[in-house]
Amino acid sequence: MPVCPDCGTVNGEGDDFCGNCGAYLGWSRTAAAAPAPVPAAPARTGPEPVPTAAAAETGSAAQTEPAAPAPAPAPDAPVTGRTETTWRNVSRRVTARSRRNQPTAPAAGPPTEPVVEPPAQQVHGPSPSPTPEPVPPSTAAESKADPKADPKTEPKTEPQADPVAVQPAKPVAPRPVVRASAADEGQDGPPCPRCGTPNLPERRFCRRCAAPLSVTTPPPKLPWWRTRWPFRRRVRIGGSGNALRRTIALAVLAALVVAGILLYPVGVSAFQDVLDKVRSTAPITPSLTSASAAVEGRPATAAVDGLSNTYWGAPAVGDSVSFTFRTPFRLVDLIIHTGASADPEQFRGQARPLVLSLEVTSSDRELHRKEITLNDQPGPQTVATGISDVVQVKLTVREAAGTGSGRTIALAEVEFFKRT
Repeated sequence: MPVCPDCGTVNGEGDDFCGNCGAYLGWSRTAAAAPAPVPAAPARTGPEPVPTAAAAETGSAAQTEPAAPAPAPAPDAPVTGRTETTWRNVSRRVTARSRRNQPTAPAAGPPTEPVVEPPAQQVHGPSPSPTPEPVPPSTAAESKADPKADPKTEPKTEPQADPVAVQPAKPVAPRPVVRASAADEGQDGPPCPRCGTPNLPERRFCRRCAAPLSVTTPPPKLPWWRTRWPFRRRVRIGGSGNALRRTIALAVLAALVVAGILLYPVGVSAFQDVLDKVRSTAPITPSLTSASAAVEGRPATAAVDGLSNTYWGAPAVGDSVSFTFRTPFRLVDLIIHTGASADPEQFRGQARPLVLSLEVTSSDRELHRKEITLNDQPGPQTVATGISDVVQVKLTVREAAGTGSGRTIALAEVEFFKRT
């Protein structure tokens, strides 16, 4: 069975891809099917030993005698492995026949040994049985006297033929080994969504096309607000990040609540100021006017009669005049006229207030104070206030110019404007 080279998983015989990691198995199967090279047998340099008849008769250990060396092949017959094997088979058959046809030798005389004469050319067939050649008596006597010179144990050396130049053998490429393919095992399981091949339930990739078998359903579509920052969904390592997003959202919400509580008055004031600038204004007349003190003939009502040549006369610094309104309104600003008249000559005939203290009371009894500094010149002077739900306004003289004996602090006119 093929083994995956990447993860080591054992797969079936007919699988083309690994069932665990999806790696291709064809490369590992090709490497396993390649035959290993067979080492060439070493060429024999000497003649092959031939067993003797004497050793067969006595039943002792078989002793071999080298056969005559094979002659060099002709130049037109190259030496191949088949020729050498054929010559060995011929030598064995000749030796076997000589054993059967050899006569019984006397006990005193040495046994005769057959000597095979190699043919001059290669013969593909049975060779004629050669006649045995007797061994001279002198040689047998010498072998008994000297055991080291025994021809049975010492090979005979014969002169070798001169080497003949032969053509080199042509290299033959090894034929491919055809391996019988095993029958594809039937695998029962869910079919591949791409090619339809059945696979085992434990496989994660198809064995034919390596397509993933575990198809996950796409996640549901997120609502539009989840695609906007900071609610955009992100993939994080170790968790989805929902806890972190909730913590951040709660912290932002708490900060907004605290900021709204602390900055609510400032926000309301800024909003009202914007409305004061974009909307128009209209004059409003107080329903009641009173003063802490007044010079005879110069009452407090003269400050709101709409005429600039009449005035409220305050006897001294510290006197005040109050204006009461019937309904609360948004006091955008007020216009103050100082002096006895708008004429410059008459303007300097009486004392003029330079610093006034403004006290505004709202409908919830909240008191707003403001210090007003005026210019010592005739004409209207506008003071921006921007106070809501006003029900009463009080002006107190803090400083005056041109005071002296017989001179009165004159406040010619005060105009109030509300937002429409």
